[in-house]
Amino acid sequence: MKRVAVIGGGITGVTTAYALAKRGVNVTLIERHRYAAMETSYANGGQLSASHAEVWNHKATILNAVKWMARRDAPLLLHPWPSWHKLSWFAQFLAAMPDYERNTIATARMAIAAREHLFAWAQEEDIDFDHRRAGILHVYRDQRGFERAAGVSRLLARGGLQRRAVTLADMRAIEPALTGDFYGGYYTDSDSTGDIHKFTSGLADACARLGVTCRYGTHVTALARECGKVRVSLDEESSLFDAAVICAGTASRAMAASLGDHVNVYPVKGYSITVQLDDAASRAAAPKVSLLDDATKLVSSRLGEDRLRVAGTAEFNGVNHDIRADRIRPLLAWVEQCFPGVNTRKVIPWAGLRPMLPAMLPKVGPGKAPGVYYNTGHGHLGWTLAAATAELVAAMVNTAVASSSAASR
Repeated sequence: MKRVAVIGGGITGVTTAYALAKRGVNVTLIERHRYAAMETSYANGGQLSASHAEVWNHKATILNAVKWMARRDAPLLLHPWPSWHKLSWFAQFLAAMPDYERNTIATARMAIAAREHLFAWAQEEDIDFDHRRAGILHVYRDQRGFERAAGVSRLLARGGLQRRAVTLADMRAIEPALTGDFYGGYYTDSDSTGDIHKFTSGLADACARLGVTCRYGTHVTALARECGKVRVSLDEESSLFDAAVICAGTASRAMAASLGDHVNVYPVKGYSITVQLDDAASRAAAPKVSLLDDATKLVSSRLGEDRLRVAGTAEFNGVNHDIRADRIRPLLAWVEQCFPGVNTRKVIPWAGLRPMLPAMLPKVGPGKAPGVYYNTGHGHLGWTLAAATAELVAAMVNTAVASSSAASR
């Protein structure tokens, strides 16, 4: 049986390993942490949000970045200190602006396709991940933001997603706990939320049951083509595989470069807080419907009955895992403003590095060298898109290794 290495044990790596294993492929999953989903797939915003498929390659993003540069608590924080990586990434980001509409539509289609696979896998493997199918409500504080959202909704509709405009009265009916001064909103009842860490961990267990060799706590030190195969060097050993799929998040760029590929992933830091709803009053005062506040660029998701996850912001500061108090403070203030009845004594902060490509679309498919594949660069939509891209790359790899096996007989 042909052997395939999947490098990276986050949401994209685990879904890829699972999709390959379901096709009967001999898979080895390699992850540097002791467990699956310990980096960017640990505590994200929780949204499975096709309604958030709009790519960032728009003049509004540029204007906001410039406007907010002097604010340490800005929703989008661009550190002015230059690096070749950052400069090259932004040059490609600007070059992709003419594709804004096409890429937004493509992302929406991919997000819709992902739902079918993810929900089916969770049911088949009996994975409890606090899944809540209550939709996502986008809220806008002024007329300008609301009217711009109408244009985005038309693009999403071209991708097959329907989200409807709602009045203030509608918003209160959808989420009675929300307080604040808003102009209007858009509601997508087909969207949902869930705990990415619980899902990924559960699917990793399912991979092991399917025969996947899970190598946790193992670092990939080198990759190379050798004798028609891919040599994967680990901490104290190396092995030859018929193919390798790189799903290594922000580490994918360096791995790709060693194989002659340019995969310009940049680590865009996001923050989250998990508010423990330990008392009945807080549980009653916390939202049940997932929200996205356009003005603050923050999202919230109810995870089970006793947790509220709030996440967002984008920080361009290279590989930096520091959890900064001035970046966490706006998330806490948002909860206190919009849901004043929630007790915020017990809050767990977190930061993760989103692997983001300049055109905001993931790299899914083969590299230059035979046997090398990528499933990486999903940015802020890894949770939303992973099941679809895993199916895509698994089908490619399975076809290739099957053809190679037939040719060798």
